Amino acid sequence: MAHGHDSNEKVVYVGDSRVRKRDPMLPRDYSAYPGKSEAFIPNFLLKEWMVGAVVLVGVLVLVMQEPAPLGYPADPLNTSFIPMPDWYFLFMYQLLKYPYVSGNDFKIFLGSLAIPGLAFGGLMLAPFLDTGKERRFYRRPIASSLMILSLLAVVHLTVVSWTHYQKELTDKNIIPEHIKRHQEMEEAKKAGGGGETGGAKKPAAGAQIVAQDDPGYAIYQRATCLNCHATDLKGKSGMPALRGIGDKYDKNQILDIIKNGKSPGMPPVYDANIKAGLSAADIDTLANWLAQQKKQ
Repeated sequence: MAHGHDSNEKVVYVGDSRVRKRDPMLPRDYSAYPGKSEAFIPNFLLKEWMVGAVVLVGVLVLVMQEPAPLGYPADPLNTSFIPMPDWYFLFMYQLLKYPYVSGNDFKIFLGSLAIPGLAFGGLMLAPFLDTGKERRFYRRPIASSLMILSLLAVVHLTVVSWTHYQKELTDKNIIPEHIKRHQEMEEAKKAGGGGETGGAKKPAAGAQIVAQDDPGYAIYQRATCLNCHATDLKGKSGMPALRGIGDKYDKNQILDIIKNGKSPGMPPVYDANIKAGLSAADIDTLANWLAQQKKQ
């Protein structure tokens, strides 16, 4: 407000209602925060692309440094193979082992679609269901509790699944195919035979099939032994060879293994062979022929 009649006096308006106040709902332009913000295109987006490119190059280097492990070609007759999903699906793999989500069609639907669907659906709907402004997790008890519970469940199921898998390998005396194949490649390189092997580890020199004209050999071709030990007695992936088995066991010991199994990894197969059409006399002849398999 002006005082006096001096024309050079500065006029100051205080609380002039003619000046329109700024709408607080309108966001300020990034230029209002010098040094604290930037344009999304191209500045911010370019930085994100650069970070993504660095991460991609890192992944490619890891892939070239550690190639994906490969097992043997798929063999539907290999009953010793233990299927395992990738590590990020281990929790689902373990969940489907429990009786309340396996057995009949409804339980399978519950475990494979309903429960995962509810979990992932809830995750997608979380931003719409939890609209609170609070950012500190301890002041959002419901959302934080659900998140922590879900993480603990996933970690627990993953650990249980992996532990059970390791126990199965130990109990059945099985070496995973990718590890066994890598070992064979390393042994072949050391022996000067190249880096690839065509299948199971070759038996020692001199261990050949003995008495192929014996009736026991024909019986062996009809027995369940083929599922693990192969037609050439070299053994399929992870399974021991039967060439030279006569140096370790006599006929009676082989019969005992057929009837009662042998720990670890060898179940009783007597009843299975009877169901396959062999008689007790056939199994006796088979055991006698296997006892002849000695290194020459």
